[in-house]
Amino acid sequence: MKNTFLALSFLAFSATTFAQNMLGSNATNDRAKFLRGALTDLRTCYDINYYHLDVKIDIDNRSVSGSNEFAFTATKDFEQLQFDLFENLNVEKVVYKGKELPFTREFAAVFVKFPKIKKGSKDRFTVFYNGNPRVAKNAPWDGGFIFKKDKSGKPFVSVACQGLGASVWWPNKDHQSDEVDSMLVSISAPKDLDCIANGRSRGKIEGKDGYTKHHWFVANPINNYNIAFYIGKYAHWTDTYDGEEGKLTLDFYALKEDSAKARPHWDADVKPMLKSFEYWFGPYPWYKDGYKLVQAPHLGMEHQSAVAYGNQFKKGYLGKDLSGSGHGLKWDFITIHETGHEWFGNNITTKDVADMWVHEGFTSYSEALFTESTQGKTAGEDYVIGIRQNIGNKGPIIGIYNTNTEGDGDMYYKGANLVHTIRQLINDDEKFRQILRGLNKTFYHSTTTSAEVEAYIAKQSGLKLDKVFDQYLRHANIPTLEYRIEKVELKYRWLTDVAGFDMPVKVSLKAGEYTLIKPTNEWQTTKIDTSVNDGNFSVERNFYVNTKKAE
Repeated sequence: MKNTFLALSFLAFSATTFAQNMLGSNATNDRAKFLRGALTDLRTCYDINYYHLDVKIDIDNRSVSGSNEFAFTATKDFEQLQFDLFENLNVEKVVYKGKELPFTREFAAVFVKFPKIKKGSKDRFTVFYNGNPRVAKNAPWDGGFIFKKDKSGKPFVSVACQGLGASVWWPNKDHQSDEVDSMLVSISAPKDLDCIANGRSRGKIEGKDGYTKHHWFVANPINNYNIAFYIGKYAHWTDTYDGEEGKLTLDFYALKEDSAKARPHWDADVKPMLKSFEYWFGPYPWYKDGYKLVQAPHLGMEHQSAVAYGNQFKKGYLGKDLSGSGHGLKWDFITIHETGHEWFGNNITTKDVADMWVHEGFTSYSEALFTESTQGKTAGEDYVIGIRQNIGNKGPIIGIYNTNTEGDGDMYYKGANLVHTIRQLINDDEKFRQILRGLNKTFYHSTTTSAEVEAYIAKQSGLKLDKVFDQYLRHANIPTLEYRIEKVELKYRWLTDVAGFDMPVKVSLKAGEYTLIKPTNEWQTTKIDTSVNDGNFSVERNFYVNTKKAE
C-alpha cells in the first residue's frame, strides 16, 4: 500500500529519468547530462527577455511545426550560444537579421554561430522547427504530448514536461535559472476546438487552412516547463476574488461534458484556497495574468496562471486521502497542490532541479496549511503527520547539481515535515507565517537556490539551522534520538550523519507534558518524572524524528 501511495503522490519526480533517456541513446551519458544541466558560458552569455512561440499542432499526425523568437540581452561578448531542442525534432533554420546562421547539434543541445555580439546589446533570433514530439506514456510523470479524446470523441490534447524539459516540444534556453520576462504563446489548433494557454487571451485568428491561431500573452516571468496548451471542447466561466492586491480574475475551463459537475466542485475549494494561501504566503503572484483552472487529459501540473487539473472532480487524490487522516478527503488534492505551486515553484523557482525540494516540500506543506485554515490547527497537524507514511528515507532530497537530476521523491513529504519541524523550533506561528510571506517577497518572480532559502529562514528565525538542513536535505536518514531511562534520570543523545547536530526537541519528561531539551551527539542527562517510563516516553509528535531505546 505504501508503494501505491508513493506512486500516486510524487507527481513528477521520475521525469528526470525519462529526460536522461531522451537526451541520448545512452541513459548514463555524462556528456548529455552535462549539456542539459550545466550553466556553461554558452548559456550564461545571454539573458532571455522575451519569447514568441508560434506553433501549429497537427493532432492527426501528432506533429508540431512553427517557430520561436528569442529576444535576449548579451551578458558578455560572445560569438556562439546554446539553445535546446530534443534531437528527435528537426531544426529547419536559425534566422538572425534576415540571414540563416550555421549551427551544430549534440544530443538536445544546439550550438549557433553568430557574428560577434557585444556585452549589453539587445538582440533577437528565430528558430524554425518541426517534427513529432515525444508522446507521454503516463503523463505527467514521464512527460511529453498527451493525445486523448473526450466522451464524444473530440480531441483532448495537452503537454506536460516538468523535469523532462520544455525542449521536448519547443526550442528554448532550457534551464530553470533563466526565466523569460514575458512571452507570447501562439497556438494554431483545428478551428472547431478551443485552445487555452498561459496568461491572458489576445484573441484568435481563423485561417484558411482549417486552423485557428490562438494568442495568449504572459506578462510575468515564467519558467519554461510551465508553458503549456490545452486543446478540446471547453465550457468557460469566470469569477473574481477580492484578494490582497485587488480583484483577481478567475477563469475556469472544463470539458463541456463535465462542466455541470466541475462548477460546484471547483467553487467549493478555489476561493477558500486563495484566502488561505494569500494569508500564509502573501499575494497571489500573478495578478497581471490572472488565475485559470483548466481540465487536462492528465492528472495535473502547476502550469503558471493556467493550472492543469485532471483529478476527475473527486475529493482527495483520485478519491484517496494520502495522509490517512481523513482530512485529505475534504478537499481536492490536485486543485490545492498544483495551485500551491504558484507560490513555491512558479514564483520562487530554483535555479537547478537538484533543489526541487523547495518547490515540492513547501507546496506539500501548503496542503497541511489549507487543512489548518479550513479545519483547524489540529487537523493540519494530523495531515502533515499522516503523510509521513509515504516517506521512504532512502536517499537525499537534494539531487546532483549541473546534471538536471532531482533528489529523492521524499522531497514532497519529507520536505513538508522538515518545514513543519522548523515551525516547531520557531515556536511562534505569526513569525513562521511572516517567514513564508517573506520568502515569496524576497524571491518574488525570481530564481534562487536551496542554500539561499535555507539562509533566509535561518536569519529571519534567529535560529542556527545549518545542521538541521544538512541532515534532512543532504542525507537519507532523519535524526534519531537515542535514550535510556534509569529511575528518575533520562540519558539522551542524537544519532545523526551530521557531526555536531544539536537540534532542540520536545520530549515527555512528565506524563502528559512536553519539555524542550537540547540534545547533541554526546550523552546528556536530565531529571525525569516517575510517571514516565520506557513504555510511554515519547517525542512531541510535531517533530519529525526517530527514537531509539539504547541497548
